[in-house]
Amino acid sequence: MSAKAISEQTGKEFLYKYICTSAAVQNRFKYASVTADTDWDRLTQDHPWLLTERLVVKPDQLIKRRGKLGLVGVNLDLCGVQEWLKARLMRETTVGKAKGVLKNFLIEPFVAHKQEEEFYVCIYATREGDFVLFHHEGGVDVGCVDDKAQKLLVGVDEKLSEDEVKSQLLTHVPPDKKEILASFIVGLFNLYEDLYFTYLEINPLVVTEDGVFVLDMAAKIDATADYICKAKWGDVEFPPPFGREAYPEEAYIADLDAKSGASLKLTLLNPSGRIWTMVAGGGASVVYSDTICDLGGLEELANYGEYSGAPSEQQTYDYAKTILSLMTREKHKDGKVLIIGGSIANFTNVAATFKGIVRAIKDYQGPLKEHKVAIFVRRGGPNYQEGLRVMGEVGKTTGIPIHVFGTETHMTAIVGMALGHRPIPDQPPVAAHTANFLLNTSGSASTPATSRTASFSEPRAANDATPAKKSKPGVPPEQQASSDRAGAKATTLFSKHTKSIVWGMQTRAVQGMLDFDYICSRDEPSVAAMVYPFTGDHKQKFYWGHKEILLPVYKNMGDAMRKHPEVDVLISFASLRSAFDSTMETMQYPQIHTIAIIAEGIPEAQTRKLIKKADEKGVTIIGPATVGGIKPGCFKIGNTGGMLDNILASKLYRPGSVAYVSRSGGMSNELNNIISRTTDGVFEGVAIGGDRYPGSTFMDHVLRYQDTPGVKMIVVLGEIGGTEEYRICQGIKEGRITKPVVCWCIGTCATMFCSEVQFGHAGACANEASETAVAKNQALRDAGAYVPKSFDELGDVIRTVYDDLVANGIIVPAQEVPPPTVPMDYSWARELGLIRKPASFMTSICDERGQELIYAGMPITEVFKEEMGLGGVLGLLWFQRRLPRYACQFIEMCLMVTADHGPAVSGAHNTIVCARAGKDLISSLTSGLLTIGDRFGGALDAAAKQFSKAFDSGLLPMEFVNKMKKEGKLIMGIGHRVKSINNPDMRVQILKDFVKQHFPATQLLDYALDVEKITTSKKPNLILNVDGFIGVAFVDLLRTCGGFTRDEADEFVEIGALNGIFVLGRSMGFIGHYLDQKRLKQGLYRHPWDDISYVLPEHMSM
Repeated sequence: MSAKAISEQTGKEFLYKYICTSAAVQNRFKYASVTADTDWDRLTQDHPWLLTERLVVKPDQLIKRRGKLGLVGVNLDLCGVQEWLKARLMRETTVGKAKGVLKNFLIEPFVAHKQEEEFYVCIYATREGDFVLFHHEGGVDVGCVDDKAQKLLVGVDEKLSEDEVKSQLLTHVPPDKKEILASFIVGLFNLYEDLYFTYLEINPLVVTEDGVFVLDMAAKIDATADYICKAKWGDVEFPPPFGREAYPEEAYIADLDAKSGASLKLTLLNPSGRIWTMVAGGGASVVYSDTICDLGGLEELANYGEYSGAPSEQQTYDYAKTILSLMTREKHKDGKVLIIGGSIANFTNVAATFKGIVRAIKDYQGPLKEHKVAIFVRRGGPNYQEGLRVMGEVGKTTGIPIHVFGTETHMTAIVGMALGHRPIPDQPPVAAHTANFLLNTSGSASTPATSRTASFSEPRAANDATPAKKSKPGVPPEQQASSDRAGAKATTLFSKHTKSIVWGMQTRAVQGMLDFDYICSRDEPSVAAMVYPFTGDHKQKFYWGHKEILLPVYKNMGDAMRKHPEVDVLISFASLRSAFDSTMETMQYPQIHTIAIIAEGIPEAQTRKLIKKADEKGVTIIGPATVGGIKPGCFKIGNTGGMLDNILASKLYRPGSVAYVSRSGGMSNELNNIISRTTDGVFEGVAIGGDRYPGSTFMDHVLRYQDTPGVKMIVVLGEIGGTEEYRICQGIKEGRITKPVVCWCIGTCATMFCSEVQFGHAGACANEASETAVAKNQALRDAGAYVPKSFDELGDVIRTVYDDLVANGIIVPAQEVPPPTVPMDYSWARELGLIRKPASFMTSICDERGQELIYAGMPITEVFKEEMGLGGVLGLLWFQRRLPRYACQFIEMCLMVTADHGPAVSGAHNTIVCARAGKDLISSLTSGLLTIGDRFGGALDAAAKQFSKAFDSGLLPMEFVNKMKKEGKLIMGIGHRVKSINNPDMRVQILKDFVKQHFPATQLLDYALDVEKITTSKKPNLILNVDGFIGVAFVDLLRTCGGFTRDEADEFVEIGALNGIFVLGRSMGFIGHYLDQKRLKQGLYRHPWDDISYVLPEHMSM
């Protein structure tokens, strides 16, 4: 959501810190917060004024009209405050319909003043700008300020002056207070703008001869502006509405939401309720809540929430397990129901998200059965058939009653089934498979002939719009005449000739647009180019039918516009942080007349600036926070309409006679489904977006449809919040809208809740009675629109109106022509399990694809939780085993003792020479590693193999030594240039002590030590060196630790695993030498002449 209420304490803190005014603001930062846990001695130490001043105390929990409710203690001393709190702190009270516990109180100094010194001031945001309300009589008896107060509208991007305030707001204020009030109100307005407030009310504002006192304050800020205001806001805590507790699970989901690009919302309404929901989509979540309440489930509705925006499997799992955990805490005598619903997704892979839900159901199958939970599922969208199949299977395997339905079932039908109002079908109809779009069998590479280009009810020519007027290529936008379009917006936004630029590297969305173009029999792709500032200019490969084509990608907008003057639409996938700047830049180019902004979470103040600029330039903005729109047979924005299977099922490849406009993207796809099943199909559909101030309004599009001959009837899916639907009422009454309008506003349940609930869309919140869905539905009905009794009946009403139009000859149904077929993408075919292909690589040690990195089946969090260390990780990645603790310690000891052996050895020497030659770390390290072999460091494997073979074949140590001597072979792992039996290698001694103490058996090591006795008797330096010791000890470890069969142990030796120990350990030393040489700033190494023996042939010597 966007606008969020803050506590009075937070609001005053912002005001005291950041207001800039010549007015003397008194009692700055004089407030103390009190809860049940407050230490009063500590509180008075921190706020000594509590002991000396008269005080005011009041709850700080978003309660309106506290004075009228007797919830303000006035003119008390500290003892009086404590006494007053005894009767109220942690006590339950009722405010309106909401019942809650008073937990947080605010104590401030009491300000003695006269009634005439009280004033009222309020600033709130609207689409056109910010209204400043002022009334010269403030306080608890101010009454209806909308009727009484002086109002001043400060337009978007305009400034407020003191002169304006004096002349338009302060007309009834005594002259001696005008200056101070004007300065304060201007400072307050600047603070309101700078800190992205959306609502700020002070009542009363007291002005005495001592200065200005802010007594009571209520405020909301735009939470989406956090990335802009973080430095000033700090960590803002948003309290829940009074009457609703703040649950840790809500905070957990909010944290998940903040860390995710998806949308995850959860509000607990009644944790004891029996009806729980887990709905995909902001609009759909409201529709399901409405339907539950309509069918009498209000008292039992446990939660409101939604997940959308393609959450990952792990995110869906975390969300689902939170819901399941909450609903299985207390039993209900009638059992419980879980409604897993949703509209038809545009781009979310339903099967992938359902995997997370299925995991959660499996984890909670015991509690779910114990609590007699029945689950009802309805979903559509990409790969939904597989998702429903998996969901049905888990019901069979767990024994939990899970009823599964797809797009053949009305979206909210499962609510009636869950609540016992309609029967549950034994065998729901099987929907067409996602794979129903197949290869073009014609064998032709050309675009297929058009199937139908006009609506059922209009001649073809009427639908062919003229291509967008080309601007002059190479001419800077500021030099091009744009007066011809200033303020005038196009009635036809898209045609079969529309060309667009896509901002952002959204290859999947672009391919979806091209597939749609192909199936609509367009002559050319609708995407001319892409803009992506983070790479250089290049070409990106896409498919046009089954033929590969290249689309240009530009680094900057200017180049794209100059090279593609035919483009008149921009589809922006820019992030919420960059969408504002990129859109403002786009509007400098006169060729653009439509911009779709997909990003969600753009601050409202920025959106209003975009709207103002668009109105000046004659640009239509669709969004923000939208999936876009679609014009069947012509053009679609990004992911609108979903994948080709849904486009075919909803007949979006050719125009129908019905145009619609909605806020929700997911619900727009549901409308495609409903309209295709009840009429001849969609002519055009737009989702204007869920924000409070969408770039274009319902009325903008309804009037376009009214003026478009091919549109015979209009469908509007409104929602709670805002007053835009009243403009449609007015248009119908005044005769501006003459075509039949079917309209339904979602969010009717909001008036039934006892506390305010912010729904999934930022704009879905009623600030007054007229903004409720119930009021708007009634107004539309009274105006003459066709309004169903509920969303359940929307399809029936649409069908009735359509049938009347057909009966009256206004719509003449045309013969259906099969659409052309489009090849399926390889990746999607594989996702659906239709094809298989041998993998190029196989891996069995690590998987990075999920939410968490996994080493040999063990999540990385578990690795750290178990404190496995480097040895444990090596065991997982090298041996696919969780090794015993002593084995992990031994591996780490081996790495430590092999880490370095001075600069003189060949590997370190090479590394140093490379480093001094100016080479980088990787090159220097590689140079050293390349010296490792049988003569240096590579003896671990060879020693392990030689000793193992001798021991396993039954040779006595003396027989083994004699055999090797007879064959003229060195015994690998025996011998040292410096160390001897009299000067032992302490590294070997340390390892030997550890192995003897911890290994279950050391047969091969004992054998090697017997060989050492024989070799050292001949020459004292023929000792078992560190390479040999590690080699034989590792074989003992593999054979005796219990984690490997004999064959597995021998295989690891054979494939060179032991040499890896030396390579890994010695790499640490080589890197150390490299860094040492760089730190010492050593120059290029040249070997001295006197250390080289020059032995040339005699006849060539001097």
